[in-house]
Amino acid sequence: MHLMTLSTAGRATPGVLAGEEILDLVAACPSLPAAMQVPQSVRGILEAGDAALALIGSIRDEVLADRGSLRERLRSRAALVAAAQAKLLAPLPDPGLILAAGLNYHAHLKEMKGTPIPDRPASLYKSSAAVIGPGAAIVPPREWADMVDWEGEFSAVFGRHCHRVKASEALDYIAGYTIINDVSARNWVRDVFSAEGTFGPILAWEHNILGKQFPTFCPMGPAIATRDEIPDPGKVHITTTLNGQVMQSARTDDLIFDLPTLIEYYSQFYRFRPGDVITTGSPSGVGFGRKPQVFMKPGDVVAVTVKEIGTLSNPITEEE
Repeated sequence: MHLMTLSTAGRATPGVLAGEEILDLVAACPSLPAAMQVPQSVRGILEAGDAALALIGSIRDEVLADRGSLRERLRSRAALVAAAQAKLLAPLPDPGLILAAGLNYHAHLKEMKGTPIPDRPASLYKSSAAVIGPGAAIVPPREWADMVDWEGEFSAVFGRHCHRVKASEALDYIAGYTIINDVSARNWVRDVFSAEGTFGPILAWEHNILGKQFPTFCPMGPAIATRDEIPDPGKVHITTTLNGQVMQSARTDDLIFDLPTLIEYYSQFYRFRPGDVITTGSPSGVGFGRKPQVFMKPGDVVAVTVKEIGTLSNPITEEE
C-alpha cells in the first residue's frame, strides 16, 4: 500500500494509491463512510497504528473491486484522481525527527577520498523546515549556489514508539519506506579535511552539516510504501538521475550498517515516534566525488527512484 499527501484546494489531505489513481481519504467520506474513521493526515494515520492502516487497506480494496458506480461518484467529487495529474506534497509534510545516516555506503566512502570506514554509525539531522514534495523546486541560496549536490537516500518511517530495541526486532517498528534527497551545498567539505587542532575539525564538520539545512534541501516522497511492499530493505535498488542521466545506482546490500543495525544503535539514544524518519545514507555517484565534479544548477531536474516506492523528481530553480 502507498500512502501519499495530496494538496487539495490549499489543504493537505491523506491519500492512498488505488491502481493508477489516488484516493483522497477526506474527499471520499461522503461516498465511503468508513473513510470518516481515518485520521486526516498521514502522520495521524501512523500515530493511529496498524488498525488505521488496515482500515485504509480495506477502503482501497473496496474501490479497486468496484464494478458499479462507486468510482464514478468518487471521480465526480475529485476524490479519485489520476496519479499522473495529482498535486502531491511530501508524504509527511510535518515529520518529527529526520535522522540522516552518513558515511554508510562502502562505494561512497571510496569516492570521497580520505574518508575512513567508521567503526560505528554516523548521523546528522535534516531540518523538517527543509522538506518539500515531488515536483517542488529545489532553490539553492544565491550565496552558495555553485556546489549544490544530490544524495538520493532510501529511508524508513517509524510507525511505533521505538526506544532501546534490538536489531532483530527493529523492523517491527517501521511503518514503511520513502525516499529523501539529502541535497547538500558542498562549499565547506574540503575544510573538514584541512582543519587542524581539536575544535577546528569539529567546527568544520558542523559547518559542512549546515550546508544541508537550507530551505527546500530535503525533498521527500512521492509516497510511503508500507512495510509489506518491501519485505527486505537490505535488497533495494536506488537510482538517481540528473536530466535523465544516471548518476547514482546502488543496492542497499552495499551499506556499511544495515537498517536494523542503525535502528538498534540510534534507539539507544532516541525515543523515535510515529512519523519520525531515518535515512540509510547516500550511495556513490554524488557530484562532489566525480572527475570533473558535477553540480546541480537552475534548469536541471533531479530524480530519485526506488521501484517499490516510485520516483521523487524535483526541478532546480534560481532564488528570486
